Amino acid sequence: MVDVIVLTLLGLVVLIGGMAINFAQDLAFQVQAIIVLGAAAVIFIWYLRRVEPVPADSRFQPASGYMDGVVRAGVIATALWGVVGFLAGTYIAFQLTFPVLNLDLPFTTFGRLRPLHTSAVIFAFGGNALIATSFYVVQRTSAARLWGGNLAWFVFWGYQLFIVLAAVGYVLGATQSKEYAEPEWHVDIWLTIVWVAYLAVFLGTILKRKEPHIYVANWFYLAFIVTIAMLHIVNNLSVPVSIWGSKSVQVFSGVQDALTQWWYGHNAVGFFLTAGFLGMMYYFVPKQAERPIYSYKLSIIHFWALIFLYIWAGPHHLHYTALPDWAQTLGMVFSVILWMPSWGGMINGLMTLSGAWDKLRTDPVLRMMVVSVGFYGMATFEGPVMAIRAVNSLSHYTDWTIGHVHSGALGWNGMITFGALYFLVPRLWNRERLYSLSMVSWHFWLATIGIVLYVSSMWVSGIMEGLMWREVDAQGFLVNSFADTVAAKFPMYLVRAIGGIFYLTGALIMCVNLWKTAIGATPRAATATVPAE
Repeated sequence: MVDVIVLTLLGLVVLIGGMAINFAQDLAFQVQAIIVLGAAAVIFIWYLRRVEPVPADSRFQPASGYMDGVVRAGVIATALWGVVGFLAGTYIAFQLTFPVLNLDLPFTTFGRLRPLHTSAVIFAFGGNALIATSFYVVQRTSAARLWGGNLAWFVFWGYQLFIVLAAVGYVLGATQSKEYAEPEWHVDIWLTIVWVAYLAVFLGTILKRKEPHIYVANWFYLAFIVTIAMLHIVNNLSVPVSIWGSKSVQVFSGVQDALTQWWYGHNAVGFFLTAGFLGMMYYFVPKQAERPIYSYKLSIIHFWALIFLYIWAGPHHLHYTALPDWAQTLGMVFSVILWMPSWGGMINGLMTLSGAWDKLRTDPVLRMMVVSVGFYGMATFEGPVMAIRAVNSLSHYTDWTIGHVHSGALGWNGMITFGALYFLVPRLWNRERLYSLSMVSWHFWLATIGIVLYVSSMWVSGIMEGLMWREVDAQGFLVNSFADTVAAKFPMYLVRAIGGIFYLTGALIMCVNLWKTAIGATPRAATATVPAE
């Protein structure tokens, strides 16, 4: 039944895509229609031909009973999109340092490439990591094959199509023009369909589990999937001007739209970049350390406190705006309270290494995971501090915010994802070990140094920028023009760009290492074997 629904849906997409090419009212819509037509046709044919065989014995089988083909595809997509996103980020960092790199072309300006970078890193790199790891974890912890047959493959390929369509819209300048430069209405609808299918696969697998207990990682994955669906639908409510064009009219406007955007924006951080990746932490850190999670009770407190508190914190992004003071205060208070459950999760992750701290000397993969948890703790301390109105009056609209975001994104999200990829590849491709632990160490140090350069330069730049903006002379006039602050930030911008090169180089080394591992290349030096699942 699931296969019939998916094939019917793809057939309709092919039909609508063909019509859209003829009736398109703008270039972005026409290019996206061509991509949809080609992609849907290919997926339609592929879907008819590819069926992962279900074992004759449908009971739980430790190796052959799992549907790992889609997880392998997700791992490859995560690594490739990561490099694309890091490359785009490094390039726009140099654009801010040397504006001539904008090239005076509409497709290469910072305004077009910045949303391309953020979406590539968050939704392409991070999203594929979450989908791949959640499919891996839910099968192992439920002792059950993914529900829905090839529906998991529809989720994977449908999500890749969404990424490409969104990227085309960014480059061609067709977005909803919101804070996060959300894709156009038709791309949003496609993502909604794919996301509902994702929820069906994940929840269906949990419901048919053979283990009575629902492992804690699955709580966080499920909360991430459900909440992101709600955020996406509400924030992107719009009425298209025409069904054959990308333009639309937003349902919310003014301060209501601002509040909705930051309800979405901060909770995208809270559930996409926090809850989902905590699902990774709660599975991969104990597995790599070969220790049980430190405290099951603490994980319960961490989960429910995070879920109930995070959803209220968004208004702290709108201090000193037209938003009512009570709403601003509400966001600030909940942000400060959020410090406690966040650090509870960090403590739970770090204390899992009790009795295994010596492994950090010999296992760079575990070292990467532990550093990621440390960055999670630091970012979730800095965030509540920046939510306080007095601090926010200095930090907001400055590079301090940029440094804070990348401390969490590069340090927490990036490092835990790298660790998960290093964990997964030898197991998914049935290899005894990673190709080279030495290359993992190089990646670890390059990434760490890159993050330190990036974040520290933005801290200095942001605080300097805020102080220059508020400096007045004896008569009460501003001392510095905006251009003065831009010129003063040049050294810090250069350091940030160099940090980006370090981080990108580490990711390239990881891709080579993972590729060598997958093809079964002979290691250059003896490395530890991969323990059995």
